Amino acid sequence: MSYLKFDKSRLVNLEYSLSREVLRSNRTGSYVSTTISGCNTRKYHGLLVCPLDELDGDRHVLLSAFDETVVQRGAEFNLGIHKYGDDYYEPKGHKYIRDFVIDRIPKTTFRVGGVILHKERILVPEGQQVLTRYTLKEASSPTVLRFKPFLAFRSVHQLSKANLYANTKYQKVPNGIKMKLYEGYPFLHMQFSKTAEFVAVPDWYNNIEYLKEKNRGYDYQEDLFVPGYFEVPIEKGESIVFSASTSEVNANALKTRFTRELNKRHPRDTFIGSLVNAGQQFFVFKGQTADLVAGFPWYGYMPRQTFVALPGLTLDLEKTDLFEAVVDTQLKYLKDGLFPCVNGKKHPAYHCMDTPLWFFWALQQYANEVKNSNYIWEKYGQAMKQILDAYRNGTNFNIRMNHLGLIEGEAENMALTWMDSYVGGKPVVQRAGMPVEVNALWYNTICFALELAQAVGDKAFVKEWEALPKQIADSFIQEFWCEEHGYLADSVRGDKKDWSVRPNMVIAAALDYSPLDREKQKQILSVAKQQLLTPRGLRTLSPESNDYEGICAGSVAEREKTLHMGTVWPWLLQFFVEGYLKIHKRGGLPFVKKIIEGFEEEMTEHCIGTIPENYNGNPPHKGKGAISQAWSVSALIRAYKMALKFIE
Repeated sequence: MSYLKFDKSRLVNLEYSLSREVLRSNRTGSYVSTTISGCNTRKYHGLLVCPLDELDGDRHVLLSAFDETVVQRGAEFNLGIHKYGDDYYEPKGHKYIRDFVIDRIPKTTFRVGGVILHKERILVPEGQQVLTRYTLKEASSPTVLRFKPFLAFRSVHQLSKANLYANTKYQKVPNGIKMKLYEGYPFLHMQFSKTAEFVAVPDWYNNIEYLKEKNRGYDYQEDLFVPGYFEVPIEKGESIVFSASTSEVNANALKTRFTRELNKRHPRDTFIGSLVNAGQQFFVFKGQTADLVAGFPWYGYMPRQTFVALPGLTLDLEKTDLFEAVVDTQLKYLKDGLFPCVNGKKHPAYHCMDTPLWFFWALQQYANEVKNSNYIWEKYGQAMKQILDAYRNGTNFNIRMNHLGLIEGEAENMALTWMDSYVGGKPVVQRAGMPVEVNALWYNTICFALELAQAVGDKAFVKEWEALPKQIADSFIQEFWCEEHGYLADSVRGDKKDWSVRPNMVIAAALDYSPLDREKQKQILSVAKQQLLTPRGLRTLSPESNDYEGICAGSVAEREKTLHMGTVWPWLLQFFVEGYLKIHKRGGLPFVKKIIEGFEEEMTEHCIGTIPENYNGNPPHKGKGAISQAWSVSALIRAYKMALKFIE
C-alpha cells in the first residue's frame, strides 16, 4: 500500500492536480518532471531532460510531452493536456484520470467508457532514457493507442519558437524513429516494445503556456514541434513499453528492461523512506567523480549547499564512501582557500566566505561518524591547513582574520554569505563586515582542527593555533552578544551592529564547538522559537521587523527582495533541532517530533515525496522556489535522526 495518497475525487480538478508536481532524476543528472495531471506548468518540465556536456553542459528538454489517445470504434479520446491562452486547455485528458498513486513509481489510471488504461513511468538510473509502460486493464472492443510526441530540443532556461531552421526529418529505427531538431544535439530515439506505425504529420503547436513561469514573471509561451503520431494496437491485459532515449535500444528487450528497473525500486511506504528516496536523486556520477545537485529543476552544483546537505544525505544513511567521493570532487575546485559559488562553470566566481567553513563542519560530522582522526588528518589535513592560512593571512574579497581573531569580508555590491539575493544589481542583505554564523563556524573550525591535530600528535599545528580559540570566543561575545536583547547581532561592521532577528545566530547555538555558554544558547533558541520558527522551518527575518516580507511572490525583483526578509528556509531547521535537543534533551523531544511530523502532509503537496527550497513566511506557508532542494531534504533527515537517538 502506498504511503503517498491523493484524493481521487479531486484528480480531475486542475487547481488540485496542477499544483502537485512529480520529479525523478538519475545518476547522470537527467530528470523527468511534470504535474500529476500531465500538464506541464514550467519550462523546466519535460519527460526527458538531459545534461548535454557535448553541447554546453546545461540541461536540455528533448521530449516535452507525449500525448496518448485511445481509439475505439472510430471514436478518439485524447488523454493529453496543454494550456493555451485565456486559461484554455486542449485536449482535456485530465477528465479521464481516475487514480494516481506513487508506490515505487508513479502510476496513473485512465477510464474512458469501457477502457481502463494504466500508465507507469521509469527513468533509467544510468544513461538518458525514460520508459513508459501502458497496460490495458479493461476494453470492451478492439483498441488502438495513438501517441503524439512534443519535441523541444532547447535549454531548460529558454523557450522554443517555431522556425525554419529545425530539422524536421526523421529516420527509422527498430519499432520507431529518431530525430534531432538542431545540430549539436543527440538524436532522440522513440521506440516501442512492439511494431508501431508512424504517420508523419509535421506541425508546430504554437503558444503553449506554462502557468508557473507566467506567475513568476518570466516568458511563458512556447512552440513545440510534433513530427506526427504513432499507432499501436493493444489487447486487453497487454502491456506496451515506450522508450525515449539519446541512444538506440533493443526494442524487443524493453518489457524486460522495464520490469527489471521496477524491481530495483524501493517502495516509498514511510515518511523517512520518502525523504531518503528524494535524497538519493541529488547525486550525479561522472566517471570517477560524484557531485550533488543543489536542487531541481534549475540549480547546478553549489559547494556551500553541498557541504550543508552532505551529512544528512550520506552519513545519516551510513554512506561514508559516498560522502568522501563528493568531498573529493569539491576539493578539486579549491583555490586560494575558497570554493567556487557554483562548480562546473568556465569562469567560476569565488566569493562565498562561509563555504570553506561549511567544509570543516561537514568533515566534523564525518569525524563524529567514523572516529578515525588519523585517516581524516592524513587525507584532508593539507586542504584544511590551506584554508586556515588563507583566512588568517587574507584572501579574495577582503576575506580575512582581523585583529580580534574574527573573520570579516566585504566587496562592493556583492553578498558573500548564503543570503545572496539581489535587486538592481545590489544585495538585498549586504551583511558586510563580520557575519555571525561565519564567525561561529570559524570558532568551530579552529577547535575541530585542533581536536584532530592533538589526536594525531601534530604538535607544530597545535602550537601555531592553540591560542586562537579563546581570543575568538572572547571577541565573539564582545562583538555579537547583547545582554539586553538576549540574542546575537546578525552582522557587525565597525561600530555598526545589525540587531535584526535572523536565523543565522541559531547556527552558533547548535555547533559542536560554540563560543556561547548554555544560558546564551538557551536565550537564542527561545527568541528563534518565538519569532522565527514556523511549521516549515525558520524565517529569515522576524515578523516584528518593519522590513519583514511574508509572501514570496510577484516579479523576479519582488521575489528576490523577500527571499531573505521573511521567507522560510527548511535547511535551517536542523540547527534549531540540534540546539533545542542539546538544551532540553528528552524533554524537548515531543516538541521536535511535532515539527518533523508536520512535514508529512508536505509529502503530497508541491512536489510529491520531497521538500522544496523555501516557503512563505506567512501562514499557510506555501512552498516556493525550487521544487526539490538537497539541503531541505537533508535537514529533515538529520532532524529525524537526531530525534531518533533520544527515542532509542
